[in-house]
Amino acid sequence: MPAQPLSAEFDDELSGQADLFGPRPEDGPPLGAQFDYDEILERARAAIGGDYEPSTEHAVGQMHADLADAFGAPEPDATQPAAPVFEAGPQGVAARITIHLFCELGETAAVGEQALKDRRLARCSGAIFTGGLPAALARYRTQTTPSLIIVEAGENPASLLADLDRLAEVCDVGAKVLVIGRQNDIALYRELVRRGVSDYLIAPLEPLTLVSAIGALYEDPSAPFVGRTVAVVGAKGGVGASILAHNLAHALSERMESNTVLVDLDLPFGAAGLNFNQDPLQGVANALHDPERLDAMLLDRMMVRCSDRLSLFAAPAALDDDYDIGAAAYAEVTQKVKSAAPFVVLDLPHLWSGWMRQMLLAADETVVVATPDLASLRNAKNLVELLQQGRPNDGPPRLVLNQVGVPGRPEISAKDFAEAVGVEPALVLPFEPKLFGQAANNGQMLGELNAKAKAAESIAGLARAIARRESAAPPPPRPSVLGGLFKRKS
Repeated sequence: MPAQPLSAEFDDELSGQADLFGPRPEDGPPLGAQFDYDEILERARAAIGGDYEPSTEHAVGQMHADLADAFGAPEPDATQPAAPVFEAGPQGVAARITIHLFCELGETAAVGEQALKDRRLARCSGAIFTGGLPAALARYRTQTTPSLIIVEAGENPASLLADLDRLAEVCDVGAKVLVIGRQNDIALYRELVRRGVSDYLIAPLEPLTLVSAIGALYEDPSAPFVGRTVAVVGAKGGVGASILAHNLAHALSERMESNTVLVDLDLPFGAAGLNFNQDPLQGVANALHDPERLDAMLLDRMMVRCSDRLSLFAAPAALDDDYDIGAAAYAEVTQKVKSAAPFVVLDLPHLWSGWMRQMLLAADETVVVATPDLASLRNAKNLVELLQQGRPNDGPPRLVLNQVGVPGRPEISAKDFAEAVGVEPALVLPFEPKLFGQAANNGQMLGELNAKAKAAESIAGLARAIARRESAAPPPPRPSVLGGLFKRKS
């Protein structure tokens, strides 16, 4: 027999039982907390006035199952804002802005998640919601608006403009709105700008496109100049990472003719002062102990000039302090040093800590130095994987294989090393103990000792790649004055 609907009399009787399922929601706590499956069954039996065994083929039995599900898991209140599907907390010194993204498609949510994880937005906090503009309207009727609202629009421009007008009514003063749409329409763009929308991006888009658009909205024209940081780290101790960092800084300043600051962050054992034949009274440790005092004038006094374009922020290289300094101090000092020159080379020590991880992930360029042995391969692979996971929108780190060709030492070939690590070496430096030893003992860089040496030329090539400059084409040969006299006449 097919299931029969409940009679109207039963519906009236059921609706008249004011306390059939306990107090009403406005008179007490939620119903789901008071009843279990068996109690609902007993009350249903009492309501129909007879013996009844539940069956899903019977309307009351189906109602019984439905009620059990309803009371066991109450539906969420539609008036409450939806929970975000992804949240990103601030990972830098402080959260500068808060970003909410309301998307309609899963791929847009994925792009937003990658963008919020980007190192360039490390000082921002954000959340991603589904539902597009309607979800944003529902949320901000009862919630304060963040610094930036990003909404994904549908295909209907008229509906988009109407929803934006309603969103403007609930937005707080100063909130910015960025719209992601799929229509490449200049008229629509102009209308959005006229209504106060900060920017309009055409989907599908890449994470870096979204990151750049967010950065452009909050770019301060009066902000001080900010240079690029190059973090150099060794895969293990003794691979020559510091020597490479020092020569790279020298090549950036002399070969690329760009002002450069070398920061020696190996506080107890740093050798930058020795390698540049400098002994400053103050250095980076003084700044790290009191980063708030560091301004442009004090920074200039603490750094020592190695040449017209190269400045050194030296480590004390002393053991009278434990150098127990927090990651926030390193980040603040590095940020202030970036205003001093277009390039800042960070000579990182061989250790692992929170501030080391932060320096590597926040750097604009990373260089991993390794030697062709098994321990270096393992550690280099770990570093490369960490950087690729923590910097998904950046290119891979630059791998430098150093001390290649040591006589009598079994080595891993550059090809096998690259296949295992997953990154092709940007530079392979041969083992040249005489050249490097003489430069270190003289307190000179390779470019000063012998600018035409193969190692010096290779490091200059790495500097050129980091500076994003094409190698200069050789000048055309100048014709000889006497050349025409010796040409054969045809």
